[in-house]
Amino acid sequence: MNDQSDVAGYMEPGGKNATLIYILYLVSIIVGITSIVGVILAYLNKGKAAEWVDTHYVYQIRTFWIGFLFSIIGVVLMFVFIGVFVLIATLVWAIIRCIKGLQLAGRGEPVPNPQTWMF
Repeated sequence: MNDQSDVAGYMEPGGKNATLIYILYLVSIIVGITSIVGVILAYLNKGKAAEWVDTHYVYQIRTFWIGFLFSIIGVVLMFVFIGVFVLIATLVWAIIRCIKGLQLAGRGEPVPNPQTWMF
């Protein structure tokens, strides 16, 4: 029964849920669709948790949409052979943001500037 409450903790708004979303983003590098699940969870839980967790949800939502935008740009630019560099840069950028977010969420700290495009 305790295992069920642990799993439920990851689905409820809070630090565990924010950590789960970062992990879903990182798994999407291989699986692909998990980032969509992650952004849906971020949208559903935004505004329902402590203020420091909300900064993570904003950061995660922005990470998804900015990454999506630059992925589309990278795919379009594949026709002129620089798209692969844009896609690699986007991948590295997303990994860095997820790792930074995981570290902050693990310490129970807010994202200092969740509106930033960088790290």
